[in-house]
Amino acid sequence: MRIVYDHWTYIFKNLWFILPFAVIPALFLSLSMDFSAIEAFWRGLFTGDFVTDWFEIFSAFSLFGFGTALDIVYAVCGVVCVLVFMSLTLAFVEKHMRIGKRSLSGILSQFRGVFAPVTGMMLVVLVLYEAWALVLSAMLYSILSVASTAAVIALSLVVIVVFFAALLYLISLIYLCLPCMQMTGLGPLQSLLYSYRLMVGVRGRLLLSLLMSFLPAALIVWGASFLPEAASVIIGLVLFTFLFMSYCVRMETFYFATDKLDREDLLMSYREL
Repeated sequence: MRIVYDHWTYIFKNLWFILPFAVIPALFLSLSMDFSAIEAFWRGLFTGDFVTDWFEIFSAFSLFGFGTALDIVYAVCGVVCVLVFMSLTLAFVEKHMRIGKRSLSGILSQFRGVFAPVTGMMLVVLVLYEAWALVLSAMLYSILSVASTAAVIALSLVVIVVFFAALLYLISLIYLCLPCMQMTGLGPLQSLLYSYRLMVGVRGRLLLSLLMSFLPAALIVWGASFLPEAASVIIGLVLFTFLFMSYCVRMETFYFATDKLDREDLLMSYREL
C-alpha cells in the first residue's frame, strides 16, 4: 500500500522545492471558481429550495466561474499557469527521481520537451472534466421534474456519487500517459496503450489514491462555499496548492513504481545515511 501515499512522502520531504511551482496556478484556479454557485446549489438541495437554472447548476460543478469578465480572465490565466508550472514541476521531479539531483539546473531545457505533452494531455483532461460537469448538470436539471422533494434530493445525491466515481475511473485510465511520454518519448497513442498496461496492475490502488485526494478536496470546497468570499478563496488557494503538487508528483511515483524504474532520489538518500 506504500504506493498509495508515497507521493505525499515525496512532497513533504521536498516541499520547499516544489511549492513555488504550485502557488500561482492554485491562486488563479481559486479566484476563478464560482463559490456562490456551489453554495446556492447545495443549500437549495438540502433545504428543498432547488436551483432551477441549468447554467447555475453547471457553474457549481465547473472548475471556472462565468459570472463576470474577470472570472473568465482568471480562468484563462489559471489554465496557462497550470500548463507552464506543471511542465516545470514534472521536469524537476522526473530529473530528481531519475538521477537523484535535487536542483533547478537543467529544468528549463527539459521544459521545452515536456511542455507540448503536458499541454495536449491537460487540455484533454480539462475538456473531459468540463464535459463531465456539463452532463452531470443536465442530469441534475432533469431530476428537478420529479414531483417528490425527497426523491429529487435522493436521486441527485446518487447521481453525483456515481458521476464522481466515473470521473475518477476515467482519470485513472489516462493518468500515467503523461509521465510515459516524458520518460519514453513515445507518441500519445503508444504512451496511452503502454501506460494503460502499467496501470492495470495498480488500478485499485491508483483509484484509492485519487479518492483519498479528491474526496476530501470536494468536501473542503463544499464547506468553504458557505464562508465569506475572501475566506473561500484563501481556503481554495491552500487546497489547490496541495492538489496541484499531489497530482503532479503522484504521476511520477506511480510511473516509476509500475515501470520498475529505480528512483535515484531514494537511493541517494539511502547512501547518505
